[in-house]
Amino acid sequence: MAKKRPQTKAKPQLIDGEIPVVGAREPCPCGSGRRYKACHGRAAAHAATELVHRPFEGLPGECDWVALRELVPAATAELTLRDGLPEGVPSVTLATVLPMAWPALRRDDGSVLLGLQNDTASGDISRDLADTLLRALEAEPGSPVQGRRAPAEGPRLQDLLDPEGTFQPVVHSGFEFWVPDAENATPEVAASLERANAAAIPTVRLSNVDAAYWCETPEKNHLRWVMPHPEEQLLDALARLHAAGRSSLGEGTRLVGSFRAHGLTVPVWDLPSAISAKDVEQPAAEFAERLTAALAVAEPLTPEERRARGGLTNRQVTLS
Repeated sequence: MAKKRPQTKAKPQLIDGEIPVVGAREPCPCGSGRRYKACHGRAAAHAATELVHRPFEGLPGECDWVALRELVPAATAELTLRDGLPEGVPSVTLATVLPMAWPALRRDDGSVLLGLQNDTASGDISRDLADTLLRALEAEPGSPVQGRRAPAEGPRLQDLLDPEGTFQPVVHSGFEFWVPDAENATPEVAASLERANAAAIPTVRLSNVDAAYWCETPEKNHLRWVMPHPEEQLLDALARLHAAGRSSLGEGTRLVGSFRAHGLTVPVWDLPSAISAKDVEQPAAEFAERLTAALAVAEPLTPEERRARGGLTNRQVTLS
C-alpha cells in the first residue's frame, strides 16, 4: 500500500497583495501547500506573457519614448517623479543604453540612470521599467541594478511619473554620459563605452516637429518620425498625400514605408546622403501641415489612393 502523506499544519493564508514572487517550483508563499506555478504563480505567468501594445500610452512624450526605445542609439531625458525625488536622489535620468546592458545604475552621488533598451521579463515594458526604477531609488550609491521579473500587480511608469511633467530627449553623439569622467572609467566600463560608440549611428532629433529623428547611414540618410495618430487614419492620410505626389520632403527624398512600434506608426523617408538634419527641418514642418489637412479628410479613398495605401502597407514592418 502507498504510504500516507504526513499531515502538515496549514500555514496562515496571506492576502494577494502580500504574496511575493518566488521560483515556479517553490512552495507558494500563500501557504496553500502547492507549488507557486500552480497557485498564485498562474496570475504572474499570465501577466508575464500578456503583451501591452502601447506600454507608454499616457506618459508625456509617448512618441519620443517609442523612438528612444527602438530608434535612437544614444539619448537621455530627465524624468519627473509624481511624488518628487526621495532624499539622497538628486535626479532620475532615462538613458537609451547603460554600460554592460545594466537595467539601471545608482551613481556615487545618488543620482539614478534608468536604461530603456533592455530585454524585459514580461509583456508590459512599463511595469518592468517601474520595478527597476523603484529598486534603483533604494540601491546603494555606486551600484548597478540587475534585471528580474517584476511583480504582476506592481506599479507602472504611469503610476510613478508626473503626468504633467515634460519629456525632452537629448540626443548624444556617443555614450560618454555613462560616467562623470570617461577618461578615468574602469577598464570594463571603458571597453563597453568604446564598443557602444563604435556601433552608434549618428542621429539628430528635429526641432521643428515632434518625435522626428534624422539618422546617417553609409549609403543614404533617413528620417524616422513617430506619430501619435491612429494607424488606419494615418495610413489613409499618407496614401492621399502619396497619390497626390505630396509625400516627399524635397528633391531626391521618398516616403518608403513605416514601422509599427509599441502601438504607434513610424513613417520612414529615404534621404540623399547630402541632406543633413538641418536641411530637412523646414520640409518636415511643411509636411506636417499637409498631413494635418489630409487627416481631416473623411471621404473614401480613390482607386489611386487605395493603390498607394497598399504599397505603403506592403512595406510596413512591426518592431514590437
